[in-house]
Amino acid sequence: MSECDSHPRIATGDHEAYMAYALSRARLSPPAATKFCVGAVLVDAHTNHILSTGYSLELPGDRPGDPGTTHAEHCCFIKMAEKHGVPEAELAKILPTNTVLYTTMEPCGERLSGNKACVDRILALKDVLKTVYIGIREPGTFIASNRGQEWLETAGVTVIQMKSMEDQILEVSLAGIRSDG
Repeated sequence: MSECDSHPRIATGDHEAYMAYALSRARLSPPAATKFCVGAVLVDAHTNHILSTGYSLELPGDRPGDPGTTHAEHCCFIKMAEKHGVPEAELAKILPTNTVLYTTMEPCGERLSGNKACVDRILALKDVLKTVYIGIREPGTFIASNRGQEWLETAGVTVIQMKSMEDQILEVSLAGIRSDG
C-alpha cells in the first residue's frame, strides 16, 4: 500500500480535520529537548487529495551521514520528489497548481543546523503552493524571533493561523522540551 492509500478521507475545506491529521503526524515525531515535534500534510486543494505527509526527524537529513534533522515540511517535499523521481528543486513542475500545506507550526525561517529553511523550500514552490495553514507560531525556544510567516506573506504566500487547536499542538510540539525542563 502506498502512502497515499493510507490517508483518511477528509471533506473538502475541512481545515480543522487536515490540521488534526497534521497533529497526528506530529505525534509520531520522537520528543527531544533539542527540537519541536511538528507534523505536516500536503494537499491538492482542487481534488482534495492528500499528496504527502511528514513529521520532524522522519527522514534522513540533506547531508551524507546526517541521521535526520529533517523538518516536517521538508519530509513532505522529499517524499513527493522521490515518488515522482525528480529532485526536490523540480517539485514545482509536478505539484498541482493549487497545493496547500498544513503544518502544526509556522515554517522555520532559519535553521541552526545549517540546512535550508522550510520558508526557502516553500518559496521555491510559491507558484503552486500559495497557501499555508499553521497551527501555532514558532516559540522563541531555539530561534529568538522566527519571521517565517512574515517572509512567506511578503512573498505572496497566504498564511492562515488556525487557533482552535493551539493548546493540543503546543503540548505535542514541546513534548521533549517540557519533559527535560
